[in-house]
Amino acid sequence: MSTLSLQSPRDIVAQSPSRQMDMPQKQQADISVVIPVFNEAANIDMLHQRLSATLQQIERRYEIWYVDDGSSDASLERLRQIAEQDSNVGVIELTRNFGQHAAVLAGFAAASGAIVVTLDADLQNPPEEIPKLLAKIDEGYEVVGGWREERQDPVFRKAASKLINEMTSLAVGVKMKDYGCMLRAYRSGIVRQIVDCDERSSFIPALANSLAKRSAEIEVGHADRFSGSSKYGLLKLLRLSFDLITGFSLLPIQLMSLTGILVAVAGVGFGVFLLIRRLLVGPEVEGVFTLFAILFVFIGILILAVGLVGEYVGRIYLEVRRRPTYRIRAIHHLSR
Repeated sequence: MSTLSLQSPRDIVAQSPSRQMDMPQKQQADISVVIPVFNEAANIDMLHQRLSATLQQIERRYEIWYVDDGSSDASLERLRQIAEQDSNVGVIELTRNFGQHAAVLAGFAAASGAIVVTLDADLQNPPEEIPKLLAKIDEGYEVVGGWREERQDPVFRKAASKLINEMTSLAVGVKMKDYGCMLRAYRSGIVRQIVDCDERSSFIPALANSLAKRSAEIEVGHADRFSGSSKYGLLKLLRLSFDLITGFSLLPIQLMSLTGILVAVAGVGFGVFLLIRRLLVGPEVEGVFTLFAILFVFIGILILAVGLVGEYVGRIYLEVRRRPTYRIRAIHHLSR
């Protein structure tokens, strides 16, 4: 088995001959499957068995890129064993946990297929649904997303996802029911554009739809986790929401500016009202608590506005530092 140590994520992107790594040559694939893996040791064997069976039935050249996102369990060891046994498998080992979308970007940079499919490792996205994505993308679409109509998730997850989907559709300008589904297919041209964007914080499905001319969505199955627990808690969902809000639109900060104008006008009007009332009725203290309540509302709006500005400034800060989105320790795969 060949193990390649890399110093930069861009080393696995197509470069000029003088800068290319001495990587084993392989035949270009028709389909590349990219799967981010984080502490999914209990699912990997079943996942690979079902995925391989599905891809073999399609009868197209394929490759599978598993991206180990800093797993602390036996995931990497199991993936390396699979790569030793299956010549269609490559394993990208990241130096630490960079997050799901950074791991997908690492897989995108390595993928050679004309069509790239992404898939979760927890088996909630059935690999058997991949042919449906390929059939749809063969109709001429550049991006095809899966829509989990019957999600096997808790109620709060469904509610949070629905809110995020609405926000994403508004920010991107492409209406879709399920931006959170990882079971998606992309044409290689879109994948290359995503890699070239080189953004520090990026939500790939939204970015792909903002780049694609033709996007589609199809219903796919969704199952309970085969093993383990979800890696997306409430805090991560909130962070994802802020990334979406500030990453694809200036609308939030523009709305804050409009709100500021309305609040200022309302404040002036309320001040005039209080002045007239004082002249007509005289001084009174009964409304002091009402004034405090109004003041707290205004302060809350002000704090929200400052927070949004901070989010935009933070994104600028991350971009100007030019630190890599991810770092690769090694690539493990058989010579082809």
